[in-house]
Formats: sequence, structure tokens, C-alpha cells
Amino acid sequence: MASFTSSFHLLAVLLALASWQASAYDPSPLQDFCIADMKSPVRVNGFACKDPMAASSDDFFNPAMLDKARDTKASKVRSNVTNINVINFPGLNTLGISLARIDYGPLGVNTPHIHPRATELLTVLEGTLYLGFVTSNPNRLFSKIVTKGDVFVFPKAMIHFQMNLAHDKPAAALSSLSSQNPGVISIANAVFGSKPPISDDVLATAFQVEKDLIHWLQSQFWENNNY
Repeated sequence: MASFTSSFHLLAVLLALASWQASAYDPSPLQDFCIADMKSPVRVNGFACKDPMAASSDDFFNPAMLDKARDTKASKVRSNVTNINVINFPGLNTLGISLARIDYGPLGVNTPHIHPRATELLTVLEGTLYLGFVTSNPNRLFSKIVTKGDVFVFPKAMIHFQMNLAHDKPAAALSSLSSQNPGVISIANAVFGSKPPISDDVLATAFQVEKDLIHWLQSQFWENNNY
């Protein structure tokens, strides 16, 4: 009986862990598709469904032109991200996937950030990138130099970045993400550009610097909302 009880408890723990892992990603769809109805007043974790009988082939198509390079000159960090997610492609609703094209000017950087709801698989389309991600404590860095045709994965919610190593040529990459709406939190922007701002006492202590430096850093992000 003791052995049976122990086995039952072990099974219960494993099922609980499996359930927790399953809930960490976009929910599995319960029908063939659920095209987002952006005009619906219903608020759910995602978007309400358009009547499937009103669906057409165009609901599953997006003229994204991801083969075209984007301008990076207007960005202070010399990069430009083009997102294809449920917000601009309602047909992705409930399908647990999205895309992004990233263009990098010479020495352009896609600054350290996280996707709170998605793992990212990045494919280099052109150029040479230095990229990597940092784990949770003890904060180990996994980095690599990658070139055209290479693929690199950033685990869900890990801080990651990319930089174009060329001084005179652009680079580009295509990212697949395991969520219809992966979200993005840019670390520097979130820490120094939040509204209202994080207390300078907190930031000065966290970064072990004087408050004047914190105020200067905050001013860079508050004055440049197009960061």
C-alpha cells in the first residue's frame, strides 16, 4: 500500500508539472482556425473569433513584403524590426506563431530585450551578426558569431540581443516566434524610460552609481520616445 501511495503521489506531481509547462505557452486551438475579430467588444486572453463561415483566403494571407529591406537610419540604435503578429495579421489568432524581420544598419544593434511569451528562432538572411542570450541566475552568457543561412534559438523570456558586425554593410534576419503575440520588453527602455519613472534611489542602488548618472540616463529615454 505504501508503494502504491508513493507511486500515486509521484504521478500527481508529474501531471502537475506537465500541466504547468503546458500553460506556459499559447493555448492549444480547439478548432481549425479562429480569425481574430478586431471589432468585437469581447475581451478574452487573445481575441474573439470571426464567424468561420465568413472567412476567406485573404484572412490567411498578409502582403508583408518581408523580402524588402527596411530603413534603419531613423533609429538611434540603427535597427528596424518589422513584426508580423496577430495585431496586423488576424489569421494568426490561436495558432501560436508569429514572425519578425530585423534589419540592421552598419554596426546596428537589436538591443537587449525579452519576449515574455515566446521562444525565438532566428535565421540570418544577410550579413554577419554577433548575438547571444543570458540565462537566469547565475546569468551565464551564450553568444556566437553567425552568418547568412545560420540559425540560432533564444529560449523563452531570456534576455537576448544581436549586432551587425559590419562597419559598411547592412544585415538582416528573420525570426519565428512561438506565440501569436510574443510581446517585447526592451531592457534599457523599460528600466530608464518607464512612465512614471522608477525611483532614482532604486536605480542608483541597483547599478551602484550616483543619482546624477541615473537622471542623465533617464533623460535619454524620456526625450527620445522613438528609441
